Amino acid sequence: MEKGQATRERLLDITESSVLKKGFGATSIEEVIAEAGITKSGFLYHFANKNALARALLLRYMAREDSLLDDVFARGRELTEDPLQGFLVGLKLLAEIMENLPQAHPGCLVATYCYQESLFDRDVRELNRRIVLNWRVRFRGLLDSIYEHYEPRDAIDRDALADMVSTVIEGGLVLGRATGERAILPHQLLLLRSYIKLLFEPGASR
Repeated sequence: MEKGQATRERLLDITESSVLKKGFGATSIEEVIAEAGITKSGFLYHFANKNALARALLLRYMAREDSLLDDVFARGRELTEDPLQGFLVGLKLLAEIMENLPQAHPGCLVATYCYQESLFDRDVRELNRRIVLNWRVRFRGLLDSIYEHYEPRDAIDRDALADMVSTVIEGGLVLGRATGERAILPHQLLLLRSYIKLLFEPGASR
């Protein structure tokens, strides 16, 4: 990694850690610069202002989350051609990843930005909204492939079901952070897995 790119990533790392601990409003450019050991002009070389920093941080978070979700559900599809079983495997893999993190998950930038949206410009707020809608599209696509092969036991709006997947993940992060109980998110993912199985699998008990 080139020196300039390494500096940019360090600035993002420092900012993300601070934002997840105390929020964006309480994170100042001055403290980020001090911890990174660079000058103000060095910071401005990478980010024109705090909103530019917020946008870059969110874009990096989106890419990282997309990569994780792409990987777990692709692995599920590799193990079975059945879309339902592939989705169930993906949820189990995600639960295992969350359970085996070396330390507690630091939290979700999307949720943090929502709580402090008045601090951001329109572009950052729209990017945050787009991330959430992209999650809906992602999970709706996986669910649509299941609907092609299975008849659900109940008539459920597909977008609402896709949002439920995101809600379990984000809600599990919030509850885990609030209680200090790391097991909440993986347990919620496994409960979601059971619900999806009961909803679609013909032989599952009612």
